[in-house]
Amino acid sequence: MRLTALPRPQHDEQHHAMTAIVASIALALGTLCLPVQAQNAAGANPAATSPDQGGPVAIVNGHEIPRLRADILVRQRPQNAGPDSAQLRTMIRDELISRELVVQEAEQKGILQRPEVAEQIELARQQVILGAYMQEFVKANPITDDQVRAEYERMRKETSGSEYKAAHILVKTEAEAKDIIAKIRKGAKFADLARLASDDPGSKENGGDLGWNAPTTFVKPFSDAMVKLKKGEMSEPIQTQFGFHIIRLDDQRPLKAPPLDQLKPQIDQRLQQAKVQKLIADLRAKAKIQ
Repeated sequence: MRLTALPRPQHDEQHHAMTAIVASIALALGTLCLPVQAQNAAGANPAATSPDQGGPVAIVNGHEIPRLRADILVRQRPQNAGPDSAQLRTMIRDELISRELVVQEAEQKGILQRPEVAEQIELARQQVILGAYMQEFVKANPITDDQVRAEYERMRKETSGSEYKAAHILVKTEAEAKDIIAKIRKGAKFADLARLASDDPGSKENGGDLGWNAPTTFVKPFSDAMVKLKKGEMSEPIQTQFGFHIIRLDDQRPLKAPPLDQLKPQIDQRLQQAKVQKLIADLRAKAKIQ
């Protein structure tokens, strides 16, 4: 909602649309997300995923660069980088040689012994391990269609009540609000006065229009007044922490859930998140943490 002066409540799960309920959930995968090479592997050239063949891609000052390292970079390439090719492999070989030379120089200068560098290396190592483990975990614990349907039905039952199409004008004082109400009753247009006088930058340019929302989208004094209005009615001044509101109810309709096909990807992600959360909780429960 664009109404910056009248924010959504703290708990988005109360929002009227199931899509917002799903979208508001913080993904447990977070830093446990799959590495880029795992995400792109499915579309990689089969030759790029083969075991180390033909020896290292290069030997730099006696240190071998494994061909598998080049294969991984091939899988990590952006989708618009084109197919695997001899030219691409040559570019990657040159890149790996440059990296190896810089790393060898850094090792000679003792860079790896610096505590902050050592910790960054450890964090990167953990991230690779986490990504590989989570990839295997997701494969071993797939979300079934029955689980998705059950979760959809549970969420659909929570999506009840009505949603409201309202407009408002926000001003600083009750006297200003009463003056605007008097002008509207004398024939002035609500939208014109909203554009002229409203302190809500998110809705004033739209004539005060707030669009369709569930009551829980708004702060309680606002929503309590809104739901008491009949279609076409305008409220008396309603005070909230943002000032005084003049509310007009334009329409009301039953709240409907989006179809399952539309929400399936989000629900699948939510259920997978729950499995990851349980995995972590189980590991913590078994661990000795001091």
